[in-house]
Amino acid sequence: MAELAQGLSRQGLKVQVFAGQPGYAYDHPLAPQRETINGVVVRRTRTSRLWPQRIRGRAVGGLLYCLRSLVKLLHPARRGDLVLVTTEPPYLPVLAYLLHVLFKQPYLCVVYDLYPEVAVALRVVPATHGLARLWHWLNCLTWRHAEAIVVLSRTMKQRIVDQCPEIGDKISVIHNWADPRLIFPRPKADNWFAHQHGLSQVFTVLYSGNMGRCHDLDTVMATAQTLRHAPVMFVFVGGGAKRQPCADWAQATGLTNCLFLPYQSKADLPYSLTACDLSLVSLVPGVEGLVAPSKLYSSLAAGRPVAAICEDHSYLRSLLSEGGFGRAFSNGDSQGLADFIQALIANPSLGQQMGDRGRSYMQQKFTPEQSALQYLEVVETCLYGPTHTSVVPSPKAATSRL
Repeated sequence: MAELAQGLSRQGLKVQVFAGQPGYAYDHPLAPQRETINGVVVRRTRTSRLWPQRIRGRAVGGLLYCLRSLVKLLHPARRGDLVLVTTEPPYLPVLAYLLHVLFKQPYLCVVYDLYPEVAVALRVVPATHGLARLWHWLNCLTWRHAEAIVVLSRTMKQRIVDQCPEIGDKISVIHNWADPRLIFPRPKADNWFAHQHGLSQVFTVLYSGNMGRCHDLDTVMATAQTLRHAPVMFVFVGGGAKRQPCADWAQATGLTNCLFLPYQSKADLPYSLTACDLSLVSLVPGVEGLVAPSKLYSSLAAGRPVAAICEDHSYLRSLLSEGGFGRAFSNGDSQGLADFIQALIANPSLGQQMGDRGRSYMQQKFTPEQSALQYLEVVETCLYGPTHTSVVPSPKAATSRL
């Protein structure tokens, strides 16, 4: 969202942001309550820092953030011409709907994760539960009154259309992106991160990012077990609900080919993401179209082949087929993934070719500039209507939650 806000600012939009504090993944000190970054005015509340490592704490912090946002956005100058809200926290679109009811405020919804469907798919709450049914109703209410909706994949769009068919025409699919100038192919021999962790001379399989309930790490750990005597190191960088159970299982079973590291700073990502020979993306069964793993795009920028663990109808398989940058495997197919890894070890040029194709594919479709232009087109449609001829507009402000 920081990159999007700055990208829209460069396109001529005046952007104001009301945000929480730095994310739960990092132990940052408090950021300034107000600052201007590359032309984007940013205001922050500290309420989102309450118990950030716990689900209930994050839920409470998100609710307090929404209340603070409502107070801030009562001021007309802070609402601007268009309010952009995301689904983080997931009840933020309801705030936008309230502003619409009170002030006829136009708003744009960006759907990152589809709730309560994620909670239902993970069996946190039954589909028939009153809370889930209320949430479904609120979703359709906010979607119907939104000027437009942006989703991250075609399967996510289909999920929403299945629930609320009448809004199909206002949904745009805009994928996440990566910056090829920040992250680019780097030989492991010239990579301090690879040397520091002993990865420069061993085939390295990398899982980088959130190890949450939506991600299939069971198949990855089973593959590590299958290849425990092969010259392969499995590196897990990040955190989440499944990180510690995986680390505990690796220790209990005596797996010495697994390395668990914390989240890396943005400045170190160009090195951690290129300290591997294969990148992994995974989703558990049932969450296709409910979440979209953004780690894919940075892996493509790094010029590394990708192995995706997902369902047969996943949009990841379509991207892999079109771009030719890796292979897809069904959930539980640890032997298939192990065979693919051994094929890459035996034929390094195969991995090089896939990595090159992936980076080229990303540069053609998933750069910050291309995504900013796609978002700009949606914003212009919200402000001026679908028949508007695209020019660089000068609206008062676009407010987003980062």
